[in-house]
Amino acid sequence: MHAPELVEVRRSRKRVRTVSAWREGERTVIAIPAQFSRAQEKEWVNRMVTRLAAQEQRRRPSDRQLADRAAELSARYLHGRAVPTSVRWSSNQGKRWGSCTPSDGTIRISDRVRGMPRWVLDYVLLHELTHLLHAGHTPAFWAALDAYPRTERARGFLEGHAYRGDGPADADTDDAADVDADTVDDAVNDATDA
Repeated sequence: MHAPELVEVRRSRKRVRTVSAWREGERTVIAIPAQFSRAQEKEWVNRMVTRLAAQEQRRRPSDRQLADRAAELSARYLHGRAVPTSVRWSSNQGKRWGSCTPSDGTIRISDRVRGMPRWVLDYVLLHELTHLLHAGHTPAFWAALDAYPRTERARGFLEGHAYRGDGPADADTDDAADVDADTVDDAVNDATDA
C-alpha cells in the first residue's frame, strides 16, 4: 500500500455514483462524490488503493507467473505444442516487444510490456510462442497466431503505443480502477440519509 502522503482525494459535486482511482506518477488519485463523509472517504480510499494495487499486480506478473501464463496460452491456442524452456522479463529488448530463440526455447518479454492490458501481454507471449513452431513471419506463422481472437486489436495497440513514443497508457485505457455505480449508491444514500 502507498504511503498516505502519496494519496490525493479529489471530491466532486458532479460525481454522485462512482469512485475512481488511478496513478499520476508516484501519486494515487482517488475521485469520490463530494457528499461522502470522512468515514466513507477513508473506507473508499482504502478499498480503492487495495483494488488498484491488486490490478497492478495482475498486470505486472513475475517471471514465474509469466511462464505459467505462456503455458496456459500454448495449451489454449496452440494445442500445447509450444513448450519454451524459459520465459522471463527482459530490460534489453530495445524496440522489440519480445524475442524468442527457437534453438534453446527461450522467450524474453520486454519490460515495456509490463503494465499493458493483459490481452496485449497475451498476444506478445503468443507471438513469441508461435516462433517456437514457425521460424519467421510466414503465412503458417500468422495462421497459427490467428487462433487468438485479439491479435489485430493487440497489434493495433502496440503500433499506437510505439507511435506515441512508448509513453505510459492513459488512465482511461484500463489503468484506472472504477467501482460499479450500484456499489457506490449505497454509500451515497448513507451520506444523504445522515
